[in-house]
Amino acid sequence: MKKLIFRKFIWDTSKFFISSLLLMGIIVWTLQAVNYFDFVTEDGHGLKVYFFYTILNLPKILHRILPFIFFISIFYTIISYELKNELNIFWINGIGKINFINKVIIFSITLMIFQIILGSYISPNSQFKARNYLKESNIDFFTSLIKERKFINVMKGLTIFIDKKNEDGSYSDIFLDDSTKNNSKMIYAKSGILIENEKQKIFKLLDGRMINNENSKINIFDFNQIDFNLQDYTTTTIIVPKVQEISSIKLLSCIFNFDAGKNIYESFKCGENLKKEIIQELLKRFYKPIYIPVITILCSFLIIFSKNDIQYNKVKNLIFVLTFFLLIISEASLRYSAISSYSFLIYLLIPWVIFIFAYSFFYKMVKYV
Repeated sequence: MKKLIFRKFIWDTSKFFISSLLLMGIIVWTLQAVNYFDFVTEDGHGLKVYFFYTILNLPKILHRILPFIFFISIFYTIISYELKNELNIFWINGIGKINFINKVIIFSITLMIFQIILGSYISPNSQFKARNYLKESNIDFFTSLIKERKFINVMKGLTIFIDKKNEDGSYSDIFLDDSTKNNSKMIYAKSGILIENEKQKIFKLLDGRMINNENSKINIFDFNQIDFNLQDYTTTTIIVPKVQEISSIKLLSCIFNFDAGKNIYESFKCGENLKKEIIQELLKRFYKPIYIPVITILCSFLIIFSKNDIQYNKVKNLIFVLTFFLLIISEASLRYSAISSYSFLIYLLIPWVIFIFAYSFFYKMVKYV
Protein backbone atom coordinates (compact mmCIF):
# COMPACT_ATOMS: atom_id res chain seq x y z
CA MET A 1 0.00 0.00 0.00
CA LYS A 2 2.79 2.42 0.92
CA LYS A 3 4.54 1.77 -2.39
CA LEU A 4 1.33 2.49 -4.30
CA ILE A 5 0.85 5.80 -2.46
CA PHE A 6 4.40 6.93 -3.18
CA ARG A 7 4.13 5.73 -6.76
CA LYS A 8 1.06 7.92 -7.30
CA PHE A 9 2.81 10.96 -5.83
CA ILE A 10 5.89 10.41 -8.02
CA TRP A 11 3.70 9.83 -11.06
CA ASP A 12 1.67 13.01 -10.49
CA THR A 13 4.84 15.05 -9.99
CA SER A 14 6.52 13.51 -13.04
CA LYS A 15 3.46 14.03 -15.23
CA PHE A 16 3.21 17.71 -14.31
CA PHE A 17 6.99 18.12 -14.62
CA ILE A 18 7.30 16.53 -18.09
CA SER A 19 4.31 18.35 -19.55
CA SER A 20 5.47 21.71 -18.12
CA LEU A 21 9.06 21.15 -19.25
CA LEU A 22 7.99 20.37 -22.82
CA LEU A 23 5.50 23.23 -22.94
CA MET A 24 7.91 25.83 -21.57
CA GLY A 25 10.72 24.40 -23.68
CA ILE A 26 8.68 24.77 -26.86
CA ILE A 27 7.73 28.35 -25.94
CA VAL A 28 11.37 29.35 -25.30
CA TRP A 29 12.49 27.41 -28.39
CA THR A 30 9.94 29.28 -30.54
CA LEU A 31 11.18 32.64 -29.27
CA GLN A 32 14.79 31.65 -29.99
CA ALA A 33 13.85 30.28 -33.41
CA VAL A 34 12.55 33.72 -34.36
CA ASN A 35 15.91 35.25 -33.43
CA TYR A 36 17.80 32.55 -35.34
CA PHE A 37 15.91 33.46 -38.52
CA ASP A 38 18.72 35.97 -39.12
CA PHE A 39 20.68 33.00 -40.46
CA VAL A 40 18.31 33.06 -43.43
CA THR A 41 17.45 36.74 -43.82
CA GLU A 42 20.95 38.15 -43.19
CA ASP A 43 23.47 35.29 -43.55
CA GLY A 44 21.86 33.54 -46.50
CA HIS A 45 21.61 30.00 -45.09
CA GLY A 46 18.86 27.72 -46.35
CA LEU A 47 15.69 26.80 -44.46
CA LYS A 48 16.91 23.22 -43.95
CA VAL A 49 20.00 24.46 -42.10
CA TYR A 50 17.86 26.88 -40.08
CA PHE A 51 15.40 24.12 -39.13
CA PHE A 52 18.05 21.60 -38.01
CA TYR A 53 20.03 24.27 -36.16
CA THR A 54 17.02 25.38 -34.13
CA ILE A 55 15.88 21.80 -33.41
CA LEU A 56 19.34 20.79 -32.19
CA ASN A 57 19.33 23.71 -29.73
CA LEU A 58 16.26 22.33 -27.92
CA PRO A 59 18.28 20.13 -25.45
CA LYS A 60 20.21 23.23 -24.35
CA ILE A 61 16.94 25.00 -23.57
CA LEU A 62 15.57 22.02 -21.63
CA HIS A 63 18.79 21.80 -19.64
CA ARG A 64 18.60 25.46 -18.63
CA ILE A 65 14.95 25.53 -17.54
CA LEU A 66 14.81 22.05 -15.92
CA PRO A 67 15.60 23.12 -12.30
CA PHE A 68 12.99 25.88 -12.34
CA ILE A 69 10.33 23.58 -13.85
CA PHE A 70 11.11 20.90 -11.25
CA PHE A 71 10.74 23.48 -8.47
CA ILE A 72 7.31 24.50 -9.78
CA SER A 73 6.29 20.86 -10.20
CA ILE A 74 7.21 19.66 -6.71
CA PHE A 75 5.81 22.84 -5.14
CA TYR A 76 2.53 22.56 -7.03
CA THR A 77 2.09 18.82 -6.36
CA ILE A 78 2.60 19.10 -2.60
CA ILE A 79 0.19 22.04 -2.33
CA SER A 80 -2.34 20.22 -4.51
CA TYR A 81 -2.13 17.12 -2.30
CA GLU A 82 -2.58 19.24 0.81
CA LEU A 83 -5.62 21.09 -0.54
CA LYS A 84 -7.24 17.78 -1.55
CA ASN A 85 -6.36 16.20 1.83
CA GLU A 86 -4.36 13.54 -0.01
CA LEU A 87 -1.31 14.06 2.20
CA ASN A 88 -3.35 12.68 5.10
CA ILE A 89 -3.39 9.32 3.31
CA PHE A 90 0.37 9.12 3.88
CA TRP A 91 0.11 9.83 7.60
CA ILE A 92 -2.90 7.52 8.11
CA ASN A 93 -0.99 4.64 6.54
CA GLY A 94 1.89 5.12 8.94
CA ILE A 95 4.23 6.96 6.58
CA GLY A 96 6.25 9.45 8.59
CA LYS A 97 7.22 12.84 7.27
CA ILE A 98 10.91 11.97 7.45
CA ASN A 99 10.24 8.84 5.41
CA PHE A 100 8.25 10.93 2.93
CA ILE A 101 11.00 13.46 2.42
CA ASN A 102 13.65 10.73 2.07
CA LYS A 103 11.67 9.10 -0.75
CA VAL A 104 11.20 12.43 -2.52
CA ILE A 105 14.92 13.20 -2.21
CA ILE A 106 15.75 9.84 -3.83
CA PHE A 107 13.41 10.80 -6.68
CA SER A 108 15.16 14.17 -7.01
CA ILE A 109 18.57 12.46 -7.13
CA THR A 110 17.33 10.40 -10.09
CA LEU A 111 16.34 13.62 -11.82
CA MET A 112 19.70 15.15 -10.88
CA ILE A 113 21.48 12.30 -12.69
CA PHE A 114 19.30 12.91 -15.75
CA GLN A 115 20.20 16.61 -15.60
CA ILE A 116 23.90 15.73 -15.54
CA ILE A 117 23.54 13.43 -18.56
CA LEU A 118 21.53 16.08 -20.41
CA GLY A 119 24.03 18.84 -19.63
CA SER A 120 27.28 16.90 -20.00
CA TYR A 121 26.54 14.83 -23.10
CA ILE A 122 23.23 15.41 -24.91
CA SER A 123 23.20 19.22 -24.93
CA PRO A 124 26.85 19.88 -25.98
CA ASN A 125 26.68 17.09 -28.55
CA SER A 126 23.53 18.51 -30.15
CA GLN A 127 24.96 22.06 -30.13
CA PHE A 128 28.16 20.80 -31.73
CA LYS A 129 26.14 19.16 -34.50
CA ALA A 130 24.16 22.38 -34.95
CA ARG A 131 27.38 24.36 -35.38
CA ASN A 132 28.60 21.81 -37.94
CA TYR A 133 25.42 22.33 -39.94
CA LEU A 134 26.35 26.00 -40.24
CA LYS A 135 29.95 25.16 -41.07
CA GLU A 136 29.05 22.72 -43.85
CA SER A 137 26.18 24.81 -45.18
CA ASN A 138 26.14 26.46 -48.57
CA ILE A 139 24.71 29.97 -48.62
CA ASP A 140 21.55 28.80 -50.35
CA PHE A 141 19.64 32.08 -50.04
CA PHE A 142 22.48 34.27 -51.26
CA THR A 143 20.61 35.32 -54.42
CA SER A 144 17.59 36.53 -52.47
CA LEU A 145 19.80 38.71 -50.27
CA ILE A 146 21.08 40.77 -53.20
CA LYS A 147 19.17 44.02 -53.29
CA GLU A 148 19.60 47.24 -55.23
CA ARG A 149 21.93 49.85 -53.74
CA LYS A 150 22.76 47.74 -50.69
CA PHE A 151 26.16 46.44 -49.57
CA ILE A 152 26.10 42.63 -49.12
CA ASN A 153 28.80 41.10 -46.93
CA VAL A 154 27.40 37.69 -45.94
CA MET A 155 30.61 36.09 -47.26
CA LYS A 156 33.81 36.49 -45.31
CA GLY A 157 36.24 38.83 -47.07
CA LEU A 158 33.82 39.77 -49.85
CA THR A 159 31.57 42.82 -50.23
CA ILE A 160 29.14 43.14 -53.14
CA PHE A 161 27.22 46.22 -54.26
CA ILE A 162 24.57 46.12 -56.99
CA ASP A 163 23.17 49.32 -58.43
CA LYS A 164 20.25 47.74 -60.28
CA LYS A 165 18.56 44.35 -60.58
CA ASN A 166 16.93 43.86 -64.01
CA GLU A 167 13.69 42.07 -64.78
CA ASP A 168 15.52 39.27 -66.65
CA GLY A 169 17.52 38.40 -63.49
CA SER A 170 20.73 40.12 -64.56
CA TYR A 171 22.44 42.96 -62.68
CA SER A 172 23.82 46.35 -63.71
CA ASP A 173 26.74 48.35 -62.33
CA ILE A 174 28.30 45.74 -60.06
CA PHE A 175 31.07 46.43 -57.55
CA LEU A 176 32.98 43.65 -55.73
CA ASP A 177 35.59 44.15 -53.02
CA ASP A 178 37.60 41.01 -52.30
CA SER A 179 40.10 41.93 -49.58
CA THR A 180 42.47 40.14 -47.21
CA LYS A 181 45.29 41.48 -45.03
CA ASN A 182 47.94 41.29 -47.76
CA ASN A 183 45.90 41.32 -50.96
CA SER A 184 42.89 43.18 -52.24
CA LYS A 185 40.90 42.92 -55.42
CA MET A 186 38.29 45.42 -56.59
CA ILE A 187 36.13 44.67 -59.58
CA TYR A 188 33.68 46.86 -61.43
CA ALA A 189 31.40 45.44 -64.14
CA LYS A 190 28.67 47.11 -66.18
CA SER A 191 26.54 43.97 -66.02
CA GLY A 192 26.55 40.44 -64.67
CA ILE A 193 24.60 37.23 -64.16
CA LEU A 194 24.60 35.05 -61.05
CA ILE A 195 24.75 31.35 -61.94
CA GLU A 196 23.82 29.22 -58.94
CA ASN A 197 23.12 25.47 -58.86
CA GLU A 198 24.33 22.30 -57.12
CA LYS A 199 27.54 22.14 -59.15
CA GLN A 200 28.62 25.77 -59.19
CA LYS A 201 28.02 29.23 -57.79
CA ILE A 202 29.65 31.91 -59.92
CA PHE A 203 29.15 35.56 -60.82
CA LYS A 204 29.58 35.99 -64.59
CA LEU A 205 30.78 39.59 -64.92
CA LEU A 206 30.73 41.44 -68.26
CA ASP A 207 32.54 44.53 -69.56
CA GLY A 208 34.46 45.81 -66.58
CA ARG A 209 37.74 46.62 -64.88
CA MET A 210 39.76 44.88 -62.13
CA ILE A 211 42.21 46.53 -59.75
CA ASN A 212 44.44 43.95 -58.11
CA ASN A 213 46.69 44.99 -55.19
CA GLU A 214 49.01 42.13 -54.28
CA ASN A 215 52.00 42.69 -51.98
CA SER A 216 51.85 46.46 -52.64
CA LYS A 217 51.93 45.90 -56.42
CA ILE A 218 48.92 47.31 -58.25
CA ASN A 219 47.72 45.82 -61.53
CA ILE A 220 44.81 47.28 -63.50
CA PHE A 221 43.21 45.64 -66.51
CA ASP A 222 39.94 45.68 -68.39
CA PHE A 223 37.95 42.57 -69.28
CA ASN A 224 35.05 41.57 -71.49
CA GLN A 225 34.02 38.64 -69.31
CA ILE A 226 35.27 36.88 -66.18
CA ASP A 227 33.74 34.22 -63.94
CA PHE A 228 33.99 35.11 -60.26
CA ASN A 229 33.79 31.91 -58.18
CA LEU A 230 31.68 32.37 -55.03
CA GLN A 231 32.21 28.82 -53.71
CA ASP A 232 35.67 29.77 -52.44
CA TYR A 233 34.13 32.04 -49.81
CA THR A 234 32.71 31.08 -46.45
CA THR A 235 29.85 32.60 -44.53
CA THR A 236 30.39 35.33 -41.94
CA THR A 237 28.38 33.25 -39.46
CA ILE A 238 30.51 32.08 -36.51
CA ILE A 239 31.38 28.44 -37.25
CA VAL A 240 34.06 27.80 -34.58
CA PRO A 241 32.46 25.92 -31.65
CA LYS A 242 31.97 27.78 -28.39
CA VAL A 243 32.96 26.31 -25.02
CA GLN A 244 29.41 25.11 -24.30
CA GLU A 245 29.45 23.17 -27.57
CA ILE A 246 32.63 21.19 -26.83
CA SER A 247 32.28 17.67 -25.42
CA SER A 248 32.87 17.18 -21.69
CA ILE A 249 35.72 14.73 -22.30
CA LYS A 250 37.61 17.29 -24.39
CA LEU A 251 37.02 20.03 -21.83
CA LEU A 252 38.28 17.78 -19.04
CA SER A 253 41.40 16.97 -21.07
CA CYS A 254 41.80 20.69 -21.66
CA ILE A 255 41.90 21.34 -17.90
CA PHE A 256 45.15 19.37 -17.69
CA ASN A 257 46.69 20.86 -20.85
CA PHE A 258 46.33 24.61 -20.53
CA ASP A 259 50.07 25.22 -20.67
CA ALA A 260 50.50 22.96 -23.69
CA GLY A 261 48.17 25.06 -25.82
CA LYS A 262 46.53 21.90 -27.06
CA ASN A 263 44.07 22.09 -29.94
CA ILE A 264 40.94 20.16 -29.01
CA TYR A 265 38.98 21.24 -32.07
CA GLU A 266 40.56 22.95 -35.06
CA SER A 267 41.07 26.60 -34.05
CA PHE A 268 39.69 26.02 -30.53
CA LYS A 269 42.86 25.95 -28.45
CA CYS A 270 43.28 25.29 -24.73
CA GLY A 271 44.77 28.29 -22.99
CA GLU A 272 44.81 30.22 -19.74
CA ASN A 273 42.44 32.77 -21.29
CA LEU A 274 39.75 30.06 -21.43
CA LYS A 275 40.45 28.49 -18.04
CA LYS A 276 37.72 30.30 -16.11
CA GLU A 277 35.13 29.76 -18.82
CA ILE A 278 35.90 26.03 -19.06
CA ILE A 279 35.77 25.55 -15.28
CA GLN A 280 32.41 27.33 -15.15
CA GLU A 281 31.10 25.17 -17.99
CA LEU A 282 32.17 21.93 -16.28
CA LEU A 283 30.62 23.06 -12.99
CA LYS A 284 27.39 23.88 -14.81
CA ARG A 285 27.30 20.43 -16.37
CA PHE A 286 28.40 18.23 -13.46
CA TYR A 287 27.91 20.14 -10.20
CA LYS A 288 25.10 22.63 -10.58
CA PRO A 289 22.42 19.84 -10.77
CA ILE A 290 23.12 19.16 -7.09
CA TYR A 291 20.74 22.06 -6.39
CA ILE A 292 17.82 19.83 -7.43
CA PRO A 293 17.83 17.83 -4.13
CA VAL A 294 18.27 21.14 -2.28
CA ILE A 295 15.14 22.46 -4.01
CA THR A 296 13.34 19.30 -2.92
CA ILE A 297 14.19 19.67 0.76
CA LEU A 298 13.06 23.30 0.80
CA CYS A 299 9.73 22.51 -0.90
CA SER A 300 9.18 19.61 1.51
CA PHE A 301 8.74 22.09 4.38
CA LEU A 302 5.22 22.51 2.97
CA ILE A 303 4.16 19.14 4.46
CA ILE A 304 4.92 20.27 8.02
CA PHE A 305 2.01 22.71 8.18
CA SER A 306 -1.62 21.91 7.48
CA LYS A 307 -3.79 24.06 5.24
CA ASN A 308 -5.92 24.78 8.33
CA ASP A 309 -2.96 26.37 10.08
CA ILE A 310 -3.30 30.15 10.26
CA GLN A 311 0.35 30.52 9.18
CA TYR A 312 0.02 28.20 6.17
CA ASN A 313 -0.22 30.87 3.46
CA LYS A 314 2.67 32.84 4.92
CA VAL A 315 4.82 29.72 5.12
CA LYS A 316 3.87 28.74 1.57
CA ASN A 317 4.84 32.17 0.22
CA LEU A 318 8.06 32.19 2.22
CA ILE A 319 9.11 28.78 0.92
CA PHE A 320 8.37 29.85 -2.65
CA VAL A 321 10.45 33.03 -2.31
CA LEU A 322 13.37 31.25 -0.60
CA THR A 323 13.49 28.46 -3.18
CA PHE A 324 13.23 30.90 -6.07
CA PHE A 325 16.00 32.97 -4.50
CA LEU A 326 18.11 29.80 -4.23
CA LEU A 327 17.74 29.23 -7.97
CA ILE A 328 18.99 32.78 -8.58
CA ILE A 329 21.96 32.16 -6.28
CA SER A 330 22.84 28.93 -8.09
CA GLU A 331 22.92 30.81 -11.39
CA ALA A 332 24.64 33.98 -10.18
CA SER A 333 27.31 32.26 -8.05
CA LEU A 334 28.39 30.14 -11.04
CA ARG A 335 29.70 33.27 -12.77
CA TYR A 336 32.10 33.94 -9.88
CA SER A 337 33.03 30.32 -9.12
CA ALA A 338 36.29 30.40 -11.10
CA ILE A 339 37.58 33.82 -10.04
CA SER A 340 39.80 32.31 -7.34
CA SER A 341 40.34 29.15 -5.32
CA TYR A 342 38.42 30.75 -2.46
CA SER A 343 35.34 31.50 -4.59
CA PHE A 344 35.57 28.00 -6.11
CA LEU A 345 35.50 26.42 -2.64
CA ILE A 346 32.57 28.58 -1.55
CA TYR A 347 30.62 27.56 -4.66
CA LEU A 348 31.21 23.88 -3.85
CA LEU A 349 30.14 24.27 -0.23
CA ILE A 350 27.00 26.41 -0.64
CA PRO A 351 24.56 23.64 -1.74
CA TRP A 352 25.88 21.16 0.85
CA VAL A 353 25.62 23.68 3.68
CA ILE A 354 22.06 24.61 2.69
CA PHE A 355 21.02 20.97 2.29
CA ILE A 356 22.46 19.79 5.63
CA PHE A 357 21.06 22.79 7.50
CA ALA A 358 17.61 22.47 5.89
CA TYR A 359 17.42 18.72 6.49
CA SER A 360 18.47 19.09 10.15
CA PHE A 361 15.98 21.90 10.67
CA PHE A 362 13.24 19.84 9.00
CA TYR A 363 14.04 16.85 11.26
CA LYS A 364 13.78 18.99 14.40
CA MET A 365 10.53 20.65 13.30
CA VAL A 366 8.89 17.28 12.55
CA LYS A 367 9.56 16.25 16.15
CA TYR A 368 7.94 19.33 17.68
CA VAL A 369 5.11 20.12 15.23
